[in-house]
Amino acid sequence: MRSTHNHHGLDRQTLLKTLILFGLGLYFIWNIASGNVVNYINTRFVWLSYVAAVLFLLLALSGAWNLLRSRRHEDAGAGDHDHRHGQMSWPVLALVAVPLVLGTLVPSRPLGADAVSGNVSLSVTGATTTDFTIPPLSRNVLDWLRVFSKVSDYDEVAGEPADVIGFVYREPDFGEDRFMVARFTVSCCVADASAIGVPVIWSGTSELQSDDWVRVQGQFVVEEFRGERVPVLKATSVELVEQPAHPYLYP
Repeated sequence: MRSTHNHHGLDRQTLLKTLILFGLGLYFIWNIASGNVVNYINTRFVWLSYVAAVLFLLLALSGAWNLLRSRRHEDAGAGDHDHRHGQMSWPVLALVAVPLVLGTLVPSRPLGADAVSGNVSLSVTGATTTDFTIPPLSRNVLDWLRVFSKVSDYDEVAGEPADVIGFVYREPDFGEDRFMVARFTVSCCVADASAIGVPVIWSGTSELQSDDWVRVQGQFVVEEFRGERVPVLKATSVELVEQPAHPYLYP
């Protein structure tokens, strides 16, 4: 009677698998409801989180049904049935549980200055004529870098007004009055995230903290930054702001 030997162990596996799947389903629902899902993926793919939540909950319900059916068989005396089909091993269960444990213990937050690996990029690719039709004061950091990549001479953008939002990024060699207003671009998920930014001249730079979210208003000038002449935003106003609901920009 194999089930007499294995039945309780298999029941524990099924119960644990059901709880993990139920927890993953609730975790996805919580991330969607709280808005934290945009800390991980491009908004174009948020619908996949809804699909994942539904699938995990359906699998959890299936596991719960199997547990109830197993109990009924046991009560009916069907003790010679082998319940091993469809069971996960303990290592597999542990692996499935890792995302749930990490997601629960590690606070959700978007990438910021401390996640920058190397330099913040001053250039992007993929500019279109549409970027030039966006009014200057409506362009974000990504829009401006696309414009810069298409002009034949940076002097063409000198004097252009700008109003952008991003986080403060600084390196020791920037100078006392300079920082970058930066954002991360995300094509699919944070695994492909890339940091981009616009150099800023501001007399109050020393008062800003790395990772502060700021709104910068001013006009572009062409000056040397990191050893090359590039458009630099000469700020007339820098104010602290709340982190945007969608912290990433999407190419």
